[in-house]
Amino acid sequence: MQRAWRAWAPRCGGGASSPPAAKRPSPGGSCALPEYNNDSEEDMFGNYDSFSGNDSLLAQVDDLEQKYMQSADFALHQENLEDKAVVEPASGKLHIQHSKSKELVFSATENINGFRVKEEDNFWSSPNEQEERTQELGDFILDDLPCSQQLYFEEVDASTKQANANTGNNHMNSGLGRILNQSFCHNDVEHTKTNNEPSPNIRTDLNKRKCLKDHLKSAMAGNAKAQAPQISKTKQLKEAILSEELCVAKETIEAFSVDLGPFYGLPSKVKDLFVQFRGIEKLYEWQHTCLTLESLQRRKNLIYSLPTSGGKTLVAEILILQELLCRQKDVLMILPYVAIVQEKVWALSSFGVELGFLVEEYAGSKGRFPPIKRRTKKSLYIATIEKGHGLVNALIETRRIGDLGLVVVDELHMIGEGSRGAILEMTLAKILYTSKTTQIIGMSATLNNVGDLQQFLQAEYYTDSFRPYSSNLERMDPDHLIALVTEVIPNYSCLVFCPTKKNCENVAEMICKYLKKEYENHKKKEKQDLLMNLKNIGNGTICPVLKRTISFGIAYHHSGLTSDERKSIEEAYSAGVLCLLTCTSTLAAGVNLPARRVILRAPYVATEFLKKNQYKQMIGRAGRAGIDSAGESILIVQEKDKHLVQDLINSPLENCCSNLLLEFTKGIQNLLLSLVGLQIARNFEEICNFMCGTLFGVQQKTLSKEKSLSDIIKESLESLIEKGLLKGKIMSEKEQKSPSNLAITQLGQAAYKGSIDLAYCNALYRDLKKGLEGLVLESCLHLLYLATPYDMIYHCNPDWMIYFKQYTQLSAVEQKVADIVGVPESFITKKASGQVIRTDVDIGVINRLYLSFVLYALLKDTNVWVVSEKFNLSRGYVQNLLNSAATFCSCVLHFCEELEEFWVYKALLTELTKRLTYCVKAELIPLMEVAGVLEARAKQLYNAGYKTLAHLANANPEILVKIEHVSRRQARQIISSAKMLLSEKVEALQEEVEELLRMPTDTPEGLLTTATKP
Repeated sequence: MQRAWRAWAPRCGGGASSPPAAKRPSPGGSCALPEYNNDSEEDMFGNYDSFSGNDSLLAQVDDLEQKYMQSADFALHQENLEDKAVVEPASGKLHIQHSKSKELVFSATENINGFRVKEEDNFWSSPNEQEERTQELGDFILDDLPCSQQLYFEEVDASTKQANANTGNNHMNSGLGRILNQSFCHNDVEHTKTNNEPSPNIRTDLNKRKCLKDHLKSAMAGNAKAQAPQISKTKQLKEAILSEELCVAKETIEAFSVDLGPFYGLPSKVKDLFVQFRGIEKLYEWQHTCLTLESLQRRKNLIYSLPTSGGKTLVAEILILQELLCRQKDVLMILPYVAIVQEKVWALSSFGVELGFLVEEYAGSKGRFPPIKRRTKKSLYIATIEKGHGLVNALIETRRIGDLGLVVVDELHMIGEGSRGAILEMTLAKILYTSKTTQIIGMSATLNNVGDLQQFLQAEYYTDSFRPYSSNLERMDPDHLIALVTEVIPNYSCLVFCPTKKNCENVAEMICKYLKKEYENHKKKEKQDLLMNLKNIGNGTICPVLKRTISFGIAYHHSGLTSDERKSIEEAYSAGVLCLLTCTSTLAAGVNLPARRVILRAPYVATEFLKKNQYKQMIGRAGRAGIDSAGESILIVQEKDKHLVQDLINSPLENCCSNLLLEFTKGIQNLLLSLVGLQIARNFEEICNFMCGTLFGVQQKTLSKEKSLSDIIKESLESLIEKGLLKGKIMSEKEQKSPSNLAITQLGQAAYKGSIDLAYCNALYRDLKKGLEGLVLESCLHLLYLATPYDMIYHCNPDWMIYFKQYTQLSAVEQKVADIVGVPESFITKKASGQVIRTDVDIGVINRLYLSFVLYALLKDTNVWVVSEKFNLSRGYVQNLLNSAATFCSCVLHFCEELEEFWVYKALLTELTKRLTYCVKAELIPLMEVAGVLEARAKQLYNAGYKTLAHLANANPEILVKIEHVSRRQARQIISSAKMLLSEKVEALQEEVEELLRMPTDTPEGLLTTATKP
């Protein structure tokens, strides 16, 4: 039973006979705040046996009645037949308010001093005004009552309104007013007297009406009978507070978003920049619809999917600019490959220079953890999947994840592709769990099980079938490749996708054999310039296949090319110098190289049959937005594959499935380790709660039918504890009597901060520990061995004669390195001579040392062509090894920074990382830091007199174009990228200066006072 009337008759300092009363404190009062207990079984009258057990209030009211009747103004107040009564329980006073100019105020507190008369400026109140005043006060009173009492008054109020509607008396509309009107008001006065004595009629009427005590008893009885609603007052209050907080948060977010102009909230300058830099004057209808979606306005997460070339990236870029300029938050853009990251940094640097934000590259060995906290400018971080994960970890650790307002993920379908998909899933899950203000935008051309992704990302979904051209040609034709190609080249572009790298080169040569000589005359001078440029890149050497095919406007494009060669071929294709590329499937997901016609030479990628996602990516290159008005895709099929291809075309897209479980050490174990290390989750229960919000948690019943999610988590944690990466006990919520938290070890901390694959973590620690015993510093060979990636050693097949030859060319000190790591000279000699080896030598160590010989040769010769010929490896493989070593060296550096015993490696690996990243002479490194400037271009710029970053940032584009093979567009982008990089360096130095000058927060007061005295 609820304690209803205790709030009406409070006694702040009563004796033993007076029970405690819950009351809203009055100004200056000392009463405690009420404790609402709607589920209490306590009698509503406390310890009293009857309604009148405590008659302090009732006696006071009787006393007031007598004084009121004796007053000289009593008769005067009876003249008005529309008396109105209002009760204010919060102040402990009863008010009788009349429509005339006077108000009698009676005090119902312990000390009753009588009444007072209050003059009012407004002599007459309309019925509407009285209704509003009474309703306002009545609502205030009801807020302070238990639920059952509220219900009682609502019932009384409803009956009052019905009665008033019948009599035409509209001013008495409050339940409280009706009760007190019955007690105080006399509505049937026929005669009034001017003297102080009340008339007999008045006395008769007063005797006839019920006394206030009876009415109070009646009200309390009604209250006792009233049924309480199911929702408690406490719950209502909590819900009201939560609702208010959400409204305030929403208003704060909306207020923080500043509308800066007419172009989707951005200044008109942004629209002009898209016209200037991209040639985009008008958005497609779907782009406008997407940008004005209600879900985006309410900052909900969004997944949108359109066919390749539909213009998805432009929508993402506008959303990025809104976040940077309007909401003043940092943005993370995650892209799948290093080349695409570099292309996007190159493209957006111009916008950053014009609009005043920074563009920071996180790819390969580039990127700072944690990122510099900028003073004024906001940052756009453009990162690969792996670097994006490291960046998010660093922001969570430094409690700056809230600075990240937006995360954009391109090629969202990659969340279902191997270890990289597992890392992408971990990144997004951590953002969702740790920051409720960070918006996530995912885009892809190939999505099927969107429902799972929506549930995981808590996102809305938008899709459209728009393509900027009419593509209705998907036919199967006999293998007349020459005829198909010559229908479009040289006036239009063409891509021919081939299953293997070798097939790319063969097809390119075969096409050239059957082309007429007239094709050589098309842009002949530009082709000669391209050949000369490629020759300079190879230090006088050029691939014989490219030498024969480029004169016809044809080239191949695959991972066997160096970065400089690929860059030159891509630029020539975009400029129309090359009209046909034979390429592998990697180009489909890489840089933006569109074509009028796309031909799939066979429905295979290497030896595996084509997947629907890969097929859609390839044909999506046909007819790109803003370049071609039409596009065609042709798939050449053998009879044996015909039914498979028909199934391929008619089949749905492959589902995106979580890889956290499949990629065990790179997936779920890595995730659980970082959760504990970042203190996102510290015990078994919290970890389970987090995992339920991942894509794996959404799909767990489908992906792992044998084991439950808790069993998988428990096994993973046990494995981490066994490896010495975590410590503590794993107990479920039922098992633990007191909180039992897991803790990360120093080795575990080093592993997740260095982004080391946990499969190699202990091996790396042992190698570094062994290196301390006799680290050879007379050359960098020993350090290179430690920086050689573990995941490449099992794809290496050494040529033993080359191995032996390279070993014999080493100095005695360098040969000692081989002995230290465990590869004796006798072993290499016997392998080279073909003898049987009985000695047990670790094949992983042997291959790793061989790859370190390749890296050592690269650092000495700095020429990929020479090294690839020396080791009989493709130059693309050598380039990939170099890039992987630079990235892994950076990871090992972060690993060593967390372990005090490896302090000696810190300075050594910092310098080695820089050398591996650029692999050029020291004077070219400042130029190669600029996005899009590779070795060949850096040499050109250096020879032209641009020796520093400042030289490039202040260059004149009209003079820069005079350098060979530099177009006006390239010149402007080089200058913009240089300005952006220079701006970042300046911001970092200014931040460092302010940090040094900033007064420490923990400075003792005495020292501070002394320091500030004149």
